[in-house]
Amino acid sequence: MSSTLTKDALLNALKAASDDTRLRLLVLLSQTEKNVKDLTEILGQSQPRLSRHLKLLTNANLIERFQEGSWVYYRLARGGPNATLIQEIIKTANLTDAPFANDQKAAEKLIAKRAQEAQTYFQTHAKDWDQIRKLYVKEEKVEQAMQSLLGKGPIDMLLDLGTGTGRILELFASQFKTGIGIDINNEMLRHARARLGRLNINSCELRQGDITNLKLKNACAETIIMHQILHFFAEPRDVCKEAARLLKPGGKLMIVDFSAHNNEQLRTNFAHQRLGFSENQIWNFLKAVGLKTLKFQQLSNTQPTKQTTTNKNALNVSLWLASK
Repeated sequence: MSSTLTKDALLNALKAASDDTRLRLLVLLSQTEKNVKDLTEILGQSQPRLSRHLKLLTNANLIERFQEGSWVYYRLARGGPNATLIQEIIKTANLTDAPFANDQKAAEKLIAKRAQEAQTYFQTHAKDWDQIRKLYVKEEKVEQAMQSLLGKGPIDMLLDLGTGTGRILELFASQFKTGIGIDINNEMLRHARARLGRLNINSCELRQGDITNLKLKNACAETIIMHQILHFFAEPRDVCKEAARLLKPGGKLMIVDFSAHNNEQLRTNFAHQRLGFSENQIWNFLKAVGLKTLKFQQLSNTQPTKQTTTNKNALNVSLWLASK
């Protein structure tokens, strides 16, 4: 790939960027990938209008488009002279200027709204959470894979981000000296305390907190696990960034989540923001926050359920292991 642009390609890229809305779009996408629905809400413009702007930016190779179910996501171009050009343009932008600052506030407000929608769902279904998860995957198979992937070595401190009912702390209780489970939802934590109390697991702490912004010291944990939580976030890289901050050098981060799928019902019925993840999607999130890839494993769901009477729409589960 050439490291420079021809005159026509350069003019095309500069023309594409030289518009108020398109420049604001580029700044928003410089933070993280976003879908069309969110961009229309942040900018307060119609979808047809924004789609035209996004098409121009895509044709100029300044952004990339990818499909996730019925939702379309966009991100800045990665690699090549176009990516270099747009990064230089964004570096020169004063992000405290009112239009950029207002867009950022709108984006933060939208993230908070999406998080609240998920928490409302958790609050309603907390007592049934473990059963809900079993509708989609044979959990015993996943847990065996998790134990195998992480290994049997002792762990000084384990962080379970999005602990839910505390099942992961229970699963690894024999390995860690201290386990900290964090969840933003008090109802989930109530069930986790009851579970761990019944089992006399006393080496755990349960805390309420936003796993994208925790009041914990840098590099405090040897092992961090995120089990079936990333698909609830519109911005998964924010969670990965915080996990990278908390991970000790040489520590391990394990992510367990659905493989990429097209089951739109999970958005409407179960508050999912993302329809699973491909192997490279998660690796890209982790590489962007400075983590190294170690191992990947995909598990196939071969058990029909009420939701999946055939394997055609069955959900698979993937596991990613990374280090710092």
